[in-house]
Amino acid sequence: MITIAVDCMGGDHGPVVTLPACRNFLDKHTDARLLLVGLPDSLGAFSHPRAQAVVATEVVGMDDPLEVALRRKKDSSMRVAIQQVKDGAAQAAVSAGNTAALMAISRYLLKTLDGIDRPAIAGQIPNAKGAATTVLDMGANVDCSAEHLLQFAIMGSALVSVLNGVDNPSVGLLNIGEEAIKGNEVIKKAGELLRAASKAGDFNFYGNVEGNDIFKGTADIVVCDGFVGNVALKASEGLATMIVDFLRVEFSRNIFTKFAAIAAYPIVSALKKRMDHRRYNGGALLGLRGLVFKSHGSADELAFEYALARAYDAARNNLLDRVQVRIAHVAPLLVDIAPSM
Repeated sequence: MITIAVDCMGGDHGPVVTLPACRNFLDKHTDARLLLVGLPDSLGAFSHPRAQAVVATEVVGMDDPLEVALRRKKDSSMRVAIQQVKDGAAQAAVSAGNTAALMAISRYLLKTLDGIDRPAIAGQIPNAKGAATTVLDMGANVDCSAEHLLQFAIMGSALVSVLNGVDNPSVGLLNIGEEAIKGNEVIKKAGELLRAASKAGDFNFYGNVEGNDIFKGTADIVVCDGFVGNVALKASEGLATMIVDFLRVEFSRNIFTKFAAIAAYPIVSALKKRMDHRRYNGGALLGLRGLVFKSHGSADELAFEYALARAYDAARNNLLDRVQVRIAHVAPLLVDIAPSM
């Protein structure tokens, strides 16, 4: 039985979205149980034989400063949910709450794995191959060293191996060109480290990739700093929304375009499904001594259910152990990393 702790109060919508998503998830995963963390009044009406309420008395707001979330709200639903992982009551935690607060609280309670300096957020962006490209970091670390990018590559490779069933996923380094001589000094050094680790058999390094390669699916994994990764994520979501809205407007202009819409419905429907970012919701906070997954704050029921499913798959397939094994193997390349916050 896989147990997941859920911060039911987090996100833009809170229990209105998280609780129905939890019910749908439980109906589809008969070997899972949920610890529903939240305010008593918000959880009182929910009942399921494989769900248990865990009371919290505070909620971390989407605009709460880190000091408030970490130091003052010590009984928040977010913190209590992560505490369940630390205590061994749950194998993973899921929250749609404040990203910075979730990372800070997770790092404070769970600590980082040996050999990992900074945890990273790994998310998915739909690509032209009908799958998704895993990108990390997606916002946890704005400034990264070459060694951090190496860590991201190792953790991302383990994640894709576990959740996507790819035995030897390819890793691309995001750059302004494919040539090894391009990029700033950090990127050049990261390329050297990634090539060395690839030769040692730690993962499959494809080489440098450009921004359009994320959407082409050129590499299974793309590593970059959190600033660039977050911009890419938001751009992809905006592009998907723009295309869907454009098609809806164009097909409703007159009677002829409406008939065209009927004829093209199967193709448009397939395109909409492929680009639906809700199906890729649930970013893994990699590098911690426990599994934590971040849902989009604006997630609806379907999107939050997908985040729960990703956390479930990670726990069921022992993602944490696999990351630790890979990090231990590449440890000689990480010895020069200077601790940073």
